[in-house]
Amino acid sequence: MIGKGKYISHTRASIGYGWNQEKNAEVVLRQHLVGDNPNEITQEFQRIQQMNNDCKRNTLSFVISPTIKDGKKLKAKELERVTKEFIEKMKLTERQAIAFVHRDKEHTHIHLYVNRIDFKGVAYNDSFIGKRSQQAAEKVAEQLRLTTVKQVQFERDFQTKELRNEIKRRHELTLKHQKPENYQQYLDGMKANGVEVKPSINKQGQLQGFRFHFQGHGFKGSEINRNMSMAGIGRGIVQNSSPQKVISENNTIALMDRKVPVPQKLVLTIVKKAIKKTIQIGMRI
Repeated sequence: MIGKGKYISHTRASIGYGWNQEKNAEVVLRQHLVGDNPNEITQEFQRIQQMNNDCKRNTLSFVISPTIKDGKKLKAKELERVTKEFIEKMKLTERQAIAFVHRDKEHTHIHLYVNRIDFKGVAYNDSFIGKRSQQAAEKVAEQLRLTTVKQVQFERDFQTKELRNEIKRRHELTLKHQKPENYQQYLDGMKANGVEVKPSINKQGQLQGFRFHFQGHGFKGSEINRNMSMAGIGRGIVQNSSPQKVISENNTIALMDRKVPVPQKLVLTIVKKAIKKTIQIGMRI
């Protein structure tokens, strides 16, 4: 569950957005208020806010977002409890507040508006309100056994690691079994193995790297493994080929039906690899 918070001055417009029936809005909490529409609620807020003329942004706006999976199973009463617990964690129980749930999208979320001015005319200290909102949402999620941001991040990191490992495995299979002799053959081999490799071209029109797309995710080669950078792939191709087949005499690569210039640094890297390979063969002989 994610919590976001900020202070605003456009109270009427925000409450009107929260009450938007086109978004299947439903009031899930009402605290120290009796109004039945955005105008009446705003007027109630303003009566209290007149007690403190120094505070200009005098309404607190929060968005509380359970995960998609949690949001689908949470009923109005449960969302009310989520909101109440959040208000308590933020120490806002003695202030006017109203909350709406929006279910117009796949991601169910709560819009909560709280009067920054209390019944004594004191403004709420909003220091680090964004960070405190997230911490409060984390505590509520843990208390109500909902999915926390940390759990989501852990699952995302685990999934990302697995995807990277699988792309690396297919990269190694392509080099070992299909033995590409140039970059284009490598791209074709990876595509045959289910990974789409897209060249990244810089402003000078030179090839500067590749992005690997697999199962809806995209990574730079260096994010997957250091051997999957542009130079690393070139070194792998040279194992099956020669520098002349990888890079032409005028330092270009035949790619996507056109010749793409490559940086001089890549040329030197591949040539060095070829020289090293020749020396090793000679030593073995």
